[in-house]
Amino acid sequence: MDIAVSLPLRPPVPTVPEAPLGAAAFLRAIRTNALTMWPKAAYREDFTTRKLFGQTNVLLNTPEAIHHVLVANPGNFRRSPASIRILRPITGEGLLLSEGDTWKLQRRTVAPALGPRVMPMLARHIVASTDKAIDSLRAAAGTPIDLLSTMQNLALDIAGRSMFSLSMDRFGAPMRSMLYEYGDKYSKPYLLDVLLPPSIPAPRDIGRAWFKRRWMKLIETILATRLAEPPPEAPRDLFDLLRAARDPETGAGFSPVQLRDQVATLILAGHETTAATLFWALIMLAEASEEQEWLAEEAATVPIDPENGYAAMASLIRTRAVVNETLRLFPAAFTLVRETIAQDRAGAVDLPPRSIVMIAPWVLHRHHAHWQDPEVFKPARFMPDQPAPARFAFMPFGAGPRICVGAQFATAEAMLVLAAIVGRFRVTRTDSRPVIPIGIVTTQPDHAANVVLTKR
Repeated sequence: MDIAVSLPLRPPVPTVPEAPLGAAAFLRAIRTNALTMWPKAAYREDFTTRKLFGQTNVLLNTPEAIHHVLVANPGNFRRSPASIRILRPITGEGLLLSEGDTWKLQRRTVAPALGPRVMPMLARHIVASTDKAIDSLRAAAGTPIDLLSTMQNLALDIAGRSMFSLSMDRFGAPMRSMLYEYGDKYSKPYLLDVLLPPSIPAPRDIGRAWFKRRWMKLIETILATRLAEPPPEAPRDLFDLLRAARDPETGAGFSPVQLRDQVATLILAGHETTAATLFWALIMLAEASEEQEWLAEEAATVPIDPENGYAAMASLIRTRAVVNETLRLFPAAFTLVRETIAQDRAGAVDLPPRSIVMIAPWVLHRHHAHWQDPEVFKPARFMPDQPAPARFAFMPFGAGPRICVGAQFATAEAMLVLAAIVGRFRVTRTDSRPVIPIGIVTTQPDHAANVVLTKR
């Protein structure tokens, strides 16, 4: 196959400030695009530290320091007040926000439901939803489509089928509407969100509380629909597994409210992040024609159906590399924020109590000490014949005890959907307007780019 060789693709990024931002500019950045909060030095130094709002604020970039916070002594680092305030309305007290013994119980109970043994079952749902979407895309071939909303709708349908064995035809529209409302109105931190402890309401918490009541009511409606069906003889989806899950140490299962909160957490984490990853991967492939053709050639040699979807992933070597490179350049969770409980030291940095500690995959994945040509889209760096990235240099799903429990599922979904789309369609941009990443909750595009899919 003849493939035209193009120049290295350097995806556009938001403007990087020359120096650390002042307090007002920092607040503006985290409300409008948190990816602009780090100065140029952050991408070359082992750490940066400063005082902000009376607190020590640290960004860590060395494996030793990151290992200490996430692996060696995670009990001394809790979620920041702002992250709790912003995430609680949409996740409740699920796995994402729980702490201490409550988190340990939830983690022990949830983890088996997303472990390797259930991946073939979940892959069936991924492939079935994707096949349905491919039929719709064939009908729209040759005309511009909104790539972001297309990937969001597909990822939401996959989440619905994987969680409940339900198509999201009935619930998808209200869920997307509420998720848009959350992102537009309640996900942006303001000054009092940052300064006040979670126990003291901030002005926008009134709206967040109203949103939480409506959101959880929608989740409860979906649960009721699923519970109205006769129980299956064997688990067929994540809901069956979660409902039957028991803590291996205590034998306790989830209460109805706990089950609801776990479902809310998994729906948010399991579809918003993967939809963004698929969007960025397809935008990159539309710009890198040779990579797209290599991926299409690989997909043509790997038949994928609901029954063999998980096994087929072993042959999607180039596809996995593209997914990993996309996760490197556009990590959905662009930063992890923790607050120090007691005096500590991470690497060469002293951390007083109540220090704000940031570990930013967005920065780590573009750091000049960890990567060659860090700003270039180069999937070949993740091929099997290349050395693996240094530990804690590539961590799109976090690390340590709180590493994302759904990492395997998210990777499987991204690989199988990407192979299905690129294997059937050539993806091209409809214009040359740069797509700029914006960090608000997840790494999203600054506009809903249109693409054209042409049948292969």
